[in-house]
Amino acid sequence: MAKYIVHQSDPLKGEVVISGAKNAVLPLMAAALLSEETCIIRDVPELRDVAFMREILTSLGSEIEELEANTISITTEDILSTEAQFDLVNKMRASILVMGPLLARKGRAKMPLPGGCAIGARPIDLHLKGLEALGAEIIFMDSYVEARAGGQGLIGDTIYLDFPSVGATENIMMAAVLAEGTTYIENAAEEPEIVDLANFLNKMGARIKGAGTDTIKIEGVKRLGGAKHTVIPDRIEAGTFMLAAAISRGHIHISNIVPDHLKPITAKLRECGVRIEVGDEEMIVRGDLGPQSATDIKTLPYPGFPTDIQSPFMAFLTTVEGASTVIETVFENRFMHVSQLRKMGASIETAGNKAIIKGNSNLRGTQVMATDLRAGAALVLAGLVAEGTTEVSEIYHIERGYEKFIEKFRGLGAQIEKIEDC
Repeated sequence: MAKYIVHQSDPLKGEVVISGAKNAVLPLMAAALLSEETCIIRDVPELRDVAFMREILTSLGSEIEELEANTISITTEDILSTEAQFDLVNKMRASILVMGPLLARKGRAKMPLPGGCAIGARPIDLHLKGLEALGAEIIFMDSYVEARAGGQGLIGDTIYLDFPSVGATENIMMAAVLAEGTTYIENAAEEPEIVDLANFLNKMGARIKGAGTDTIKIEGVKRLGGAKHTVIPDRIEAGTFMLAAAISRGHIHISNIVPDHLKPITAKLRECGVRIEVGDEEMIVRGDLGPQSATDIKTLPYPGFPTDIQSPFMAFLTTVEGASTVIETVFENRFMHVSQLRKMGASIETAGNKAIIKGNSNLRGTQVMATDLRAGAALVLAGLVAEGTTEVSEIYHIERGYEKFIEKFRGLGAQIEKIEDC
């Protein structure tokens, strides 16, 4: 198994260009199933999860071609199968996003229960509840779930989500674009990735209004065409490099960003004493201009503080002056990185969904394990400032969601390498 070897590094300096968003490109790829025509997607990051989604779409009948670096075309003239393969779906939770498009276009979708990071139960009941409201019959069979549209196809309805789930909002939206009549999704997720998907679907001929608010209106259409679209920048990758500047007391110029998407992270880092200068599509983050102090964070659905940045931010908080509190409200099992940070000397106590971090920890390099995607990034950040050498295993988690991870960090001066552990 491969490992990252991270040595204590000097303050990181330089420029980093942010890639297309993992959490945006996966639903865009799934949405291409809704049309017989060709869809072209630009700024597609080279990630394990993108490769998994390509495999899934190909198995369903899509033809996918790489036109140039980070640009792909997806053509699905006919869907050859409405059943996703277990070995593919088990690798990635976002595979559930093909369910809505399959149901909308072919009237049937059969899915194994999806895999992914073990950061909580993340049930798909909200997805199924929404599809059922559109007229689908939901059938459970062992480890599979099947949705079947009735003879009249899907019919628009008003759907209230008990929680503003991003995945459920996306799946329901994709199913509803070809449903008869009008669908309203209430208490919808408001994340930028939702807006990006709606923009793409509208380019294909959908009629969607309200994306980015808590109520989305979808007027069903008969068919969708092809479209060209550029993926939004990855706000979580951008946040990770903001924290890299902060934790290393460095000076990093971050480009290809949407500053509005980063407001919660920007605000909290400024509270800690980090200097951030924001431009139109770039920012300069300076952790080298004075002392840094504690702050409290509470994860919330967008536009609140993102749960995906909680673990990297916690790594940073172990290095500042004072005690900080972190409250996790989105996923019930997202403190698995705490035990790994403790191995490095961090002082963190947890009780339920609350963690108290005592700053000024003298972090020490040791052998740690990436328990999930963002936890892995947190351990690398800690390793950059820990005395000695840190070995991070299970790095396939990290490579699921960060494009050119090693290259980008090394470009900023980080002492990090990847080795194959035989």
